[in-house]
Amino acid sequence: MPTKVFRRTSLLITVALAVALSAPAIGQESAAAGSAVLTLEECIARALKQNFDLQIQAYDSANAKETLTISEAGFDPTFTASTSKAVSQADVASTTLVGTHSEFNDTRIGVSQKVTTGATVSLSHSLDRSETNNSYSTLNPAYTADLTLTVKQPLLKNAGPTVNKAAINRATLGVTRASLAYQGSLLQVVRDTENAYYNLVFAREQLMVRKNSLALAERLFEENKTRRMTGVATDLNVLQAEVGVANARRNVIDSVKAVRDRQDDLLNLIGQFEFNRVLGEVTLPITAVAVPDFEKSFVLARENQPDYLSTVASIKQLELDAAIAKNAGLPSLDLGGSLGYNAHDGSSSRALDRLPNGDGYAWQLDLSLSVPWGMRSDKARYRTAKNNLQREQARLQQLEQSLVVQVRAAVRAVETNLEGVQISTLATALSEKQYELEKARFDAGLSTSRLVLEAQDSLERARISELQSRVTLRTTLAELHRLEGSSLGRYGIPVGGQATASN
Repeated sequence: MPTKVFRRTSLLITVALAVALSAPAIGQESAAAGSAVLTLEECIARALKQNFDLQIQAYDSANAKETLTISEAGFDPTFTASTSKAVSQADVASTTLVGTHSEFNDTRIGVSQKVTTGATVSLSHSLDRSETNNSYSTLNPAYTADLTLTVKQPLLKNAGPTVNKAAINRATLGVTRASLAYQGSLLQVVRDTENAYYNLVFAREQLMVRKNSLALAERLFEENKTRRMTGVATDLNVLQAEVGVANARRNVIDSVKAVRDRQDDLLNLIGQFEFNRVLGEVTLPITAVAVPDFEKSFVLARENQPDYLSTVASIKQLELDAAIAKNAGLPSLDLGGSLGYNAHDGSSSRALDRLPNGDGYAWQLDLSLSVPWGMRSDKARYRTAKNNLQREQARLQQLEQSLVVQVRAAVRAVETNLEGVQISTLATALSEKQYELEKARFDAGLSTSRLVLEAQDSLERARISELQSRVTLRTTLAELHRLEGSSLGRYGIPVGGQATASN
C-alpha cells in the first residue's frame, strides 16, 4: 500500500474511533425521540403556564387595574369627624364677678364628595356645648346645633365630565393597553413555541436521515472490502468508502448536537430550569395548509393585532390629555353656595329637635374669578399635548402600512413554501431513483464507490431539504397566524387574561 494512502487510512481510522466513542450519546438521543409523544398543544399549554415573560407581563396588567381603582376612588365620599374641648377662666371687667370659668365642647361630623361635573358637595353637622359659672348667662349649659350644605362648582376651568372623568377614562384605556400587551406576549410565546417545536422536529428527523446515510455508507464500505478480497475493487475504492463512513459519522455527531440545542430551546420556553428533562416524540402536524388570502388576513390583523390596537387606545388617551390641557388654559371661575340651619337651646335633644324647624338659618352665594397673566405655560402645555396626539396618529398610519407589508410578506412566504414543499418532494423522489440506479450499476460492476457516495450525499441533501421546506412552511404559517392574532383562537386560549392552552 502506498505511504500516502496508508497515512490517510490511519487518519480516517483514528477519526472513526474517536467518533465511535460518541455512540452512547447518539443512542440516548434515539431513546429520547422514542419516548411518549409530546404534542404541540401540550407544549403551548406548558409555555403559557411556565413562561417567565408572561408572568412578568401579568404584573403590569394587575398594576393597570389598580391604577383604575385609584382613579375611581377620586369620586368616593370622604367622611370627617372631630371633637374638641376648650376651658378658660378669667375676670370679666364689665361685671363684679371674679374668676369667670367657661367650658366649650365642639363635635363635628361631615361628608363631602366630588361629582363628575367638577363640583364638590359637602354636608356637615355640629353640636356645640358651652357652660359657665357666669350667673348672667341665660342658658347654662347651652347647646347649639347646625346643619350646613355647601356646593362649589367650577364654571370654566375643571368643569364638566370630560375633564373630571379623564383620569378614570385614561386608566380604563390603560387597562385595555395592558391587556393588549399581555395578548401580544401570548401571541409571541405561542409563535416562539411553535417554531421551537418545529425546529426540534427538523433536528430529530435530520438525525434519522443522517443515521440512515451512515448505515448506507457502512454497508457500502463492507461491500467494498468484500469486493477487494475477490479482486473486483481496489484499495482506492475501499478508502473512498471509508471516507464516506467517516463523513457520515461526523454528520451524525453534528446532528446530535443540533438535537440537544433545539431541545434546550424548547425547554427554555415550556419549563423552568428543567434542561435535563427528556422530551417525548415530536411530529409535524398532518393537517393540510390552505393557500392564505391577503385581504382576509389583513382584516384579521387590523382587528386583532395588539400593537395596532394599543396605539389606537393610546391615541384616545392623548385626546383626553389634549382636552385636559385645553381646559387648563381657561380662567378659573367658580360658583359657590351654602345653606345652613341652626338652633340654640338648653339641652342637646331640644336643640337637635328644633334644628329642622329653621329657627335660625344662613345662606351664602359667591363667585370667584382667577386669570393667570398671559397663560403662556397653559398654552404651551396644550400645544405639547396636540403635538403628542399628532405624533401618535402618524405612528398609527406607519403601523398600518407596516402591517400591510408584514402580512403581504407572510402570505407570500406561505404561498412560496407551499410550492417549495411540492418541488422538494419531487426532488427527493428523483434522488431516490438516482441512488437506486447508481447502486444497481455498482452492484453490476458498472460504477464506482465515489459515484455511489455522491448519489448517497445527493439523496441525503434532498431528504433534508424536503424536511426543511416542510418545517419552514409551518414556521411561516405560525408567523402569519401571529400577525392575524388568530393563534390564540386556534389553540383555545382565552383573550384578555392569563390563560392556558387547551389540550
